[in-house]
Amino acid sequence: MHIGAELPSNEELDRWLGEPVAALIIQSNIFITNKKGYPVLSKPHQEFIKKMFNIGCQIVISGQLGIKQQFNYLGHLYQNTSSLTPYSSDFISGFEDYLQTPLQPLKHNLQSYVYETFEQDPIKYYEYQKAISKALIDKYEDRVLVVYVVGAGRGPLVDATLEAAKGSNIKVKISAIEKNENALPSLLFKNKEKWENRVTIINEDMRLWNPSEKCDILVSELLGSFGDNELSPECLDGAQKYLKEDGISIPSSYTSYLGPIQSRKLHAEISSIRKNNDNCNFQKPYVVQLNNVYSIAPPKALFTFVHPKKNLKESNDRDGFLKFNISQDCVLHGFAGYFETVLYKDVRLSIVPESFSDGMFSWFPAYFPLIKPILLDKGEEIQVNFWRCCDKYKVWYEWCMTRPYQSIIHNIKGEMYFMSL
Repeated sequence: MHIGAELPSNEELDRWLGEPVAALIIQSNIFITNKKGYPVLSKPHQEFIKKMFNIGCQIVISGQLGIKQQFNYLGHLYQNTSSLTPYSSDFISGFEDYLQTPLQPLKHNLQSYVYETFEQDPIKYYEYQKAISKALIDKYEDRVLVVYVVGAGRGPLVDATLEAAKGSNIKVKISAIEKNENALPSLLFKNKEKWENRVTIINEDMRLWNPSEKCDILVSELLGSFGDNELSPECLDGAQKYLKEDGISIPSSYTSYLGPIQSRKLHAEISSIRKNNDNCNFQKPYVVQLNNVYSIAPPKALFTFVHPKKNLKESNDRDGFLKFNISQDCVLHGFAGYFETVLYKDVRLSIVPESFSDGMFSWFPAYFPLIKPILLDKGEEIQVNFWRCCDKYKVWYEWCMTRPYQSIIHNIKGEMYFMSL
């Protein structure tokens, strides 16, 4: 890709972030001399080159004059490049554009190292502790409050609950419910060595447990990259029976978001996966740290779930559509999925780029690909239709384009991908 003295608009330049650009060729004569006599580039050139460094782009200088000084200057730019994503580079290094299969903790027993990775998040549990503290204060009536931590894992939310209770000077009775036997040794060890046996450990599926008393506060962290994709709605529906009528659920709600993206790299990565019968690899969601990607339009809210649920007989099926305006010619390869959750009152967590919780890394975005990329023209409006479907045994998503062109419906009846109940 050749870079001249004149650059197009920033919006047009950003489209190149969704292309597999290997190198930028810069003419040496576009460098200007600063007050100290060193070669530098204009601000627009600097910003564009920094962005392209993020997607692994190399620089080729074409020309003769002072190339060594120019390379030294580009090295300085590289050292001062900041990430394109809101995630800290300390935690995402090596995961850029790496496709991962979403976790299914309800179906599979997670290994200890998975818990350990997520427990290092510096923001999530701090915000949970704030939410729990506010809930404890609101529920306090000069009595011991009952708190159930469901899907407790290795106990970080129990830690947060105990710290919140200590900080609020409120007595609590805590039970930690966890079905995964891999997490039990850690829970039992913590209870003995750190929690002074103040916590009741329950090895049960939260949907099947039948406690002797109901709780004031129900705490969980069952959210996936798309909000509901780790089956938080179904799990919390089952657990709601042991929450008091006026009880508080943390989180209290979560909303999924969807936005159109261009990424030839992700499309090529999926194309290269073996065993792609019936384009099955394009009909399933992924979790991916988006990097070599152009965001065609900002994401919009899709589905919302609220807890506790007013009517437990109400289905968790959802259907909806979103419309996006196209600001420039581009290629649509799929949709990025995000979520935002209200833990309690004004305490929130978000991986939506516009409202991202700074410093958090527990969730990378989801990605819903299209089998066939769609050429889009500036000024067009696109529409994507999306469904969340359930039966007795599984939950799955279906999606398709309906405007300006009709695509096939991806993942019909969950034949290519589903989450097991």
